[in-house]
Amino acid sequence: MTTGFKQMAPSLHAVDYLVLAVFFLSTVYIGWRTMRKAGKDSSEFFLSGRSTPWWLLGFSLVATTFSADTPNLVTDIVRQNGVAGNWVWWAFLPAGLTTVFIYAKLWRKLGVMTDIEFYEIRYSGKSGAFVRGFRTLYLGFCVNTLIMASVTLAIVKIFGVMLGFSQLTTILVAGTATVFFTTIGGFSAVLWADFVLFIIAMAGSIIAAIVAVNLPAVGGLHELLTNEQVAEKLSFFPDFNDTMAVVTLLVTPLAIQWWSSWYPGAEPGGGSYTAQRMLAAKTPGHAVGATLFFNICHYAVRPWPWILVALASIVVFPDLDSLHEAFPNVKQVGHDMAYPAMMTLLPHGIFGLVVASLFAAYMSTIATHLNLGSSYMVNDFYKRFINPSAPEKKLVFIGRVWTVLFMALACGMAFFLQSALDAFMILLSVGAGTGLLFLIRWFWWRLNAYSEIAAMCFAFPLACFFQFYDFKSELLNNSSIQLILSVAITTCGWLLVTFLTPPDDKETLREFVRRTRAGGPGWRKVYEEAEKEGVSLEGAHDKWPVPFGILCSVLGCAAIYAALFGVGAIIYGNVCSGSILLVCSLITGVLLFYAWRKLEAISKENEESASVTTKAVN
Repeated sequence: MTTGFKQMAPSLHAVDYLVLAVFFLSTVYIGWRTMRKAGKDSSEFFLSGRSTPWWLLGFSLVATTFSADTPNLVTDIVRQNGVAGNWVWWAFLPAGLTTVFIYAKLWRKLGVMTDIEFYEIRYSGKSGAFVRGFRTLYLGFCVNTLIMASVTLAIVKIFGVMLGFSQLTTILVAGTATVFFTTIGGFSAVLWADFVLFIIAMAGSIIAAIVAVNLPAVGGLHELLTNEQVAEKLSFFPDFNDTMAVVTLLVTPLAIQWWSSWYPGAEPGGGSYTAQRMLAAKTPGHAVGATLFFNICHYAVRPWPWILVALASIVVFPDLDSLHEAFPNVKQVGHDMAYPAMMTLLPHGIFGLVVASLFAAYMSTIATHLNLGSSYMVNDFYKRFINPSAPEKKLVFIGRVWTVLFMALACGMAFFLQSALDAFMILLSVGAGTGLLFLIRWFWWRLNAYSEIAAMCFAFPLACFFQFYDFKSELLNNSSIQLILSVAITTCGWLLVTFLTPPDDKETLREFVRRTRAGGPGWRKVYEEAEKEGVSLEGAHDKWPVPFGILCSVLGCAAIYAALFGVGAIIYGNVCSGSILLVCSLITGVLLFYAWRKLEAISKENEESASVTTKAVN
């Protein structure tokens, strides 16, 4: 089916150029203001001196995950699987909130430069060093480049559709502008730019949704929601009469995916740029506040503008043929292209703002990954394995060189990807089965570096096998079934290797406990052995905060999901049910507040107990 609608990329008018000029000048100014501070040492360049407040870190996390490919991804999902298809990423909320209430303080107490440095603190000997080096190259080089390539592909499609730019022109313009302020300003530039860029990006997405819904071809919100093609896409949940859809879109993400799969920004236990922000926080409390603020905004605030544009695009561009007909010069035509296609219909002024907002989303995500990737290559590869005595100025210089190299690599890889959803599914499948290990390695002494190596050795080939092998069985071709099999095989594999290999040495385990005060049943053996040998370990008699952390996570999930669907119900015109959901969200939020206070009281009591113990020993 085609619409007969042929759209040319609109030209920018004076008001659009003005908006874009203000946007670019603000990012250049931020980079210039932070340049001197960033050049002082590697801690400033990669962590902004570990002195950042929670609200700035929270805004930065929200801006980073509001990447240029996210609206495209959501549009792709909605057009193919309806609103319920978003459970593929909504289901990561439990992982996010366990990070908030259980792992954020642990990361901040660890005091490392990067999350990969964790491996040589938690694991001993050559095996720990190997995992650190391998994860540096795997995450910092391969995965990080793939993520940036996916985001670059999104901006290529956006600028190709909205401005008529070629791939090369887009890459040169977008890449040069982003790498410039990231290279000179370091992490401080990333944080302050994220704060400005998020406001621009969020304003642009809301205005774009309002205009898209009220386009003449759409006819307003009521006409959109009653459109025959759109109405079947509106449900928050898959059709419960379709067992396979329920398993694929709801049960697997909620029951298995969130704890079993590693995905950047939603890692079980925290990691990558989430860990970077927690490590940059002023205090452990600021780390908790930043990650909580991020999860509220990420799941409860941002989705609906994107969803509304995606639904409106079904009316204007009902299929791929209509998109190809409207934009014959765009090579990589997919459902994700419908979002920028809708943006071409905006009036001037608003069009310029939306172009700036999407570019802002691109810059914030790329800047974070450039800084994160270079921190891995400097701290966990160059400084650790090549030149341990390198002066701070040289580390900053090497970091800037890697920033430029990563941008070049990501731009080159972008030519080989087809859609944001493709990249999302590749990353999801590669991390399948590793998530549980990331959750329990903080709380079980028996895990060792070989467990981590085994998880990677099982997960990656399984992902490649399921990605490229053409199964004759329809059941095995289902992505949900493939995920379940990958998780089961990988988890059994690393558990088996754990029990077949020796544990880490006692001193490494004890030092980890000293730094993090990790406790619970999983560390009891370490504490008991230390006590028998007359070795004092702080935390041996601490109250274990994890049960209250789990309670806070459950209450937080209930509050945020209720807010998400309450807003959605009101948009759909169901004011009564939407109001009930919002009231439930408020009540659950109050309960969360009191549970969180209890959790903080336990932490404070443990710290005071540690202080008394230390004075007694001295």
